[in-house]
Amino acid sequence: MAEQFDVIIVGAGVVGCAIARELSRSELSICVLEQSSDVGNATSKANTAILHTGFDCVPGSLESTLVSRGYERLLAYSEHCGIAVEKTGAILVAWDEDQRAELPALQEKAIANGYHHTRILESSEIYEREPHLGPGVLGGLEVPDESIIDPWSPIVAFATQAKHAGVTFAFNSSVVSVTTQDGRHLVTTSQGKYSSTWLINAAGLFSDSINDYCGHDEFTITPRRGELIVFDKLARSLLSSIILPVPTATTKGVLVSPTAFGNVLLGPTADDIEDKNATATTHDGITRLIEAGRRIMPELIDEEVTATYAGLRAASQHRDYQIHLHADQRYICVGGIRSTGLTASMAIGDHVATLLEEAGVTLSANPRFREDLTMPPLGESQCRPYQDPSKIAADPAYGQVLCHCEHVSAGEIRDAARAVMPATTQEGLRRRTRAMNGRCQGFYCSAQVLECFEVSSDE
Repeated sequence: MAEQFDVIIVGAGVVGCAIARELSRSELSICVLEQSSDVGNATSKANTAILHTGFDCVPGSLESTLVSRGYERLLAYSEHCGIAVEKTGAILVAWDEDQRAELPALQEKAIANGYHHTRILESSEIYEREPHLGPGVLGGLEVPDESIIDPWSPIVAFATQAKHAGVTFAFNSSVVSVTTQDGRHLVTTSQGKYSSTWLINAAGLFSDSINDYCGHDEFTITPRRGELIVFDKLARSLLSSIILPVPTATTKGVLVSPTAFGNVLLGPTADDIEDKNATATTHDGITRLIEAGRRIMPELIDEEVTATYAGLRAASQHRDYQIHLHADQRYICVGGIRSTGLTASMAIGDHVATLLEEAGVTLSANPRFREDLTMPPLGESQCRPYQDPSKIAADPAYGQVLCHCEHVSAGEIRDAARAVMPATTQEGLRRRTRAMNGRCQGFYCSAQVLECFEVSSDE
């Protein structure tokens, strides 16, 4: 027998979890199906961790609308929940005359997107603010409200509130087929069968496959691999703003950005590939990044590298989000959500809820939904548990640092193992605590960290 729900959401990335959170405000029985073992375990875990204003979206597009709304929503939500955000601002840097000629058009584009705070800068102003940039800067465009954000905590926060409110999460459940039975969706997965009145497709890289199961072919997903280099915290003093290139029609290009965790990012590349599971970095990709970085900020390339990683963006042949309501089928497709998905996530959740209401679904208030939520402080600029005497006095485990690179305590490891949406794997623990993400990448601390994690998980 298939488990019965009002709504099934396929995909537990940042978009799927944001939709689950929003719908859990209502008295609906909801199940989130996820093919991996954790939330945010695919595209959502490997992005550039920037909270976008939407200044460079296609004007009039759905993406532009949702990114603009999502920026304000996620900014307020992060402040409410204690998720790290730093408003560093960004500068689009023109390295040649053609790029400099594009700056007024980019400013007009920002205005068309409802963002009115950009300013064209002369090269002297840019070097005064960012003296470590390489030679040859001709000008730039300042975007003062671009921000850096802890990209992992929003996903866990969304899922935590959804689970508190009664949402079921079914992990390791790859969708095998979607059929109709007695007027309902019958979703067969690797772990069993699930039935629902409504089906919401937020499957990211595999959203075109789910769409095909449901008889639609509005788009095809081509994975776009973005490789990045993470530089050591000692490089953080080299810049104060996000340094962006002048974008092209296919990519926003290679950027240099500080992170909320105190590091510096260089990337991403943008290579269309076929394999939706090919998340390994490549020699060619890293070589291209180093070449680009040497021009943008030569001193950065001499700094120590902490890690490299690659993420796959769910690019389609369209320049806009592919969000489609098929009311007669009681199916909503949320596909083609690319690099702005984190910023737009909460607005996408709102949009999906509105589509359901327009289709006649009654969204009555769920008394189990809880607005109050405080996430662990992971940002470098936040007061971490090891720095909080009152927290340590109440529980000495917060003063017992196990991961010395990232200053993660035994208390934080324990909390992550016992949370409402707990870490169940080493990678999940990394994203919830920063443990083993530092200079040694767990070489010195992993034995102690994992022992504490296993003990805490068993208790």
